[in-house]
Amino acid sequence: MTGNPHTGRPPADAGEEAAVADTATAPASTRTGTRETAAVVEISDVAVRFQARKREVIALREVSLDVAPGEFVSIVGPSGCGKSTLLKLVSGLLRPSTGAVRLHGDLVTGPRPDIGYVFQRAALLEWRSARRNILLQAEMRGMPSAQARRRADELIELTGLTGFEDALPHELSGGMQQRVALCRALLHTPPVLLMDEPFGALDALTREQMNVELHRIWRETGTTVLLVTHSIAESVYLANRVVVMTARPGTVAELIEVDLPDERDYAATMARPEFARATTRIRELLGAGSPAD
Repeated sequence: MTGNPHTGRPPADAGEEAAVADTATAPASTRTGTRETAAVVEISDVAVRFQARKREVIALREVSLDVAPGEFVSIVGPSGCGKSTLLKLVSGLLRPSTGAVRLHGDLVTGPRPDIGYVFQRAALLEWRSARRNILLQAEMRGMPSAQARRRADELIELTGLTGFEDALPHELSGGMQQRVALCRALLHTPPVLLMDEPFGALDALTREQMNVELHRIWRETGTTVLLVTHSIAESVYLANRVVVMTARPGTVAELIEVDLPDERDYAATMARPEFARATTRIRELLGAGSPAD
């Protein structure tokens, strides 16, 4: 399994780096199956540098990646390699030092309204019910109330929260709280969903259940997803491709194509040789000797 030549571009020469943001005005294309489609997310030769205690820290270096519409891409790598920084660049919460990030062909220059974001902690308001936490997104965006309520009802049913709409966060399990956070992120039907280690605080069994639910929801909604995770098994089970990053300064070590069926039973998927090959290759790249995540 090797990097995809259609989606992993070589790094720019040093003299070209600063000019990337002003060039390539046309969207890149990504091959999906037998057809070419415009990339939803284009990350072009991106670097991020910042000052820390009178020294320069390079968080990311020459990162390039195209993500196709409806694709699920997982990002794994050592702690501190810039995985979360990469999501912040896509969302517009952070600007690259050099290089460019585009969504739907438009240069990302600030926070974007057309993304959803799910963090490791659900960050629910304790005094609001599950439904009202979901609808907080609508209040912040000024969505029509009737439309927002209908969409919230759809998502509550989709995520298995029916019957818990009026429960307060402390009355919900950790997995249910993350489902509420996922509904909140999807309320405005974003074409791109960013997920930053959303299941890291859950116990192993609940995490497996959330993996199954997330994969089902992704298949039903067709949303383009970028997921940061420390779990190798999770990264492969959920994704079409896995981006394996190097230690800081983070760059793309390899793009792993996940050759698994679209419909994935959890236990059966774990037993497939394709799953074993992908996880073994990722461990080799990360220098992880143990099969445990």
